[in-house]
Amino acid sequence: MEIENNINGIKELFNIQINSLILAESKISDHYLKAAELIANANKIILSGIGKSGLIARKLAATLSSYTISAVFLHPVEALHGDIGIVQEDDVIIMLSKSGNTEEIIRLIPYIKSRNAKIISIVSNVDSALANNSDIVLDASITQEACLFGLAPTSSTTVSLVIGDVISVFAAKLKKITVKDLSKTHPLGSIGRQTLVKVKDIMHSGNRIPLVKPNDSLKNSIIEITEKGLGCAAVVDDEKKIKGFITDGDLRRALMKNEDLSALNATMIMTENPITISPDEFLEQAIAIMENRSSQINSLVVCNENREVVGIVRLHDIINDSI
Repeated sequence: MEIENNINGIKELFNIQINSLILAESKISDHYLKAAELIANANKIILSGIGKSGLIARKLAATLSSYTISAVFLHPVEALHGDIGIVQEDDVIIMLSKSGNTEEIIRLIPYIKSRNAKIISIVSNVDSALANNSDIVLDASITQEACLFGLAPTSSTTVSLVIGDVISVFAAKLKKITVKDLSKTHPLGSIGRQTLVKVKDIMHSGNRIPLVKPNDSLKNSIIEITEKGLGCAAVVDDEKKIKGFITDGDLRRALMKNEDLSALNATMIMTENPITISPDEFLEQAIAIMENRSSQINSLVVCNENREVVGIVRLHDIINDSI
C-alpha cells in the first residue's frame, strides 16, 4: 500500500507540471510567431535570467546556438558591471523571470532599450514591470509549482524551458535551417555522424560481403549468409552486378512455403530488383530508405554506378557507429 501511495504521489507531481504546460498551450497567440520572427531576423540573441531562470536561459542559448543561430547568455549582474557592452542594435534579448519584478532584471531594462535592442520576456506574471517593458510577452503562468511547499521553481522552469524551446525551434524553421546546418554544430554526436559520414565509411566490403550466384542452392546460400554473419546475401552475376537480395526473412518464407527444399536455388527465394544505395550517400539517407517505408528493412545493398555490389550496410552498423 505504501509503495502504491508513493507511486501515486510521483504521478501527481508529473501531473502538476503537465497541467501547467496545458495551461501554457492554451495561452498561445501570435506573440509566439512574432517572437520567432524577431529571433530569426536578429543580429544575435542574448538570454538573461537570475537563479533557476538563469539556468534555463543558458540552456536556451545552447539550443539556439546548436541551430547555428548566434546566441549568448548574459548574467544580469555582470551586465551592469561591464558585460552590457555585448548588446548591440538589432539584438534580441530574451529575459526569463517568474515574477517579472526581479530587481537585477528590471535594472537592466533601461540600458537594453538605450541600445535599441528588442526584449522578449517569458514571465509568469504578465502584469509585472518586465512584461510592461517588453516588446513581446510570452505568458508562462502555471497552475502551481511541483514542490512540497509550492515554492521551489519546478513547474515554472519547465514551462519557461518549453516556451523557449518552441520559439527557438520555430525560428530555426523560419530561417530554413537544414539538418546539414545542424550537423555542423554536432560534429562528434550522432546527428553529425548521420549527416557527415558516408555509407562507404561503415559498410561491409571486400571479402566480408555475402555473395551468392543465381543458381546457388538454398543450402549454399544459407552457408554463405551464416559464414559472413550479416543476416543477408546479395545475389550477383559473374560481373558482380546485383540481381537480387536474400534476407533471413526470405529464408523463413521459403522454408514455410516449400516442402522440397533441395530444389530451391537463390533465384527462387531472392527479392528481385532490391533497393540499393550508393557508397557516397550520407548515413541519414540510408536510415531514411530503411525506415521510411510501410515495412522497414534492416539492410541495404551498396552498389556503384555500374550496379556492381561493393558493400552491405545495416541499420545495426549505423546505430553502433553513432553511439
